[in-house]
Amino acid sequence: MAISKQELQINEEIRDREVLVIDADNSKKGVMSAKDAQKLAFDQNLDLVKIAPQATPPVCRIMDYGKYCFEQQKREKEARKNQRIVEIKEIRMFSAIDTHDFETKVAQGKKFLQGGDKVKVSVRFRKRAIAHPHLGEELLMRYRDEVGDIASVDKPPKMEGRAIVMFMSPKQQKSEKPDKGQKKAPKPAPAAAEPAPAAAEEPET
Repeated sequence: MAISKQELQINEEIRDREVLVIDADNSKKGVMSAKDAQKLAFDQNLDLVKIAPQATPPVCRIMDYGKYCFEQQKREKEARKNQRIVEIKEIRMFSAIDTHDFETKVAQGKKFLQGGDKVKVSVRFRKRAIAHPHLGEELLMRYRDEVGDIASVDKPPKMEGRAIVMFMSPKQQKSEKPDKGQKKAPKPAPAAAEPAPAAAEEPET
């Protein structure tokens, strides 16, 4: 039986009139008072834990509660370790960027994308350059083309204050396995054997 995710009551905290008890070996001990169930658990040097408070009567299990908590924390820690948090990294450029700096920003963005993070690319305008927002948009489109093999655009270029921004995310890797519905190419039919030469007829005597 699955244990309720609510905060568990143990031992003396359980004050129900009757509870259904499951022993440490998962065998049912039947319905009894909470006091008798606690005594049964204490006789085994174990704890009485209410695992299904919503049931009628509530279900309690005899177990090593300390060991259960340790294993639960271990499982949660393992799950967190396997879970990767996707971050949004920002690449900042100015509209009057030179070729070398642009290539550096492209390399930096590729590193973030290949690491699984999303990227916010922003082009900022200095002073009067704000009067030419199309230059920033063209720069973002150029950036998009440079990383287009590994990224796709989530949000197209949009003005935010004195900057124009674009959001990108890494493309999902396509599986190399063929589709199940794809039929295999038929094997070529074996070449027909050449007919054996006919035996020469003997002349009549």
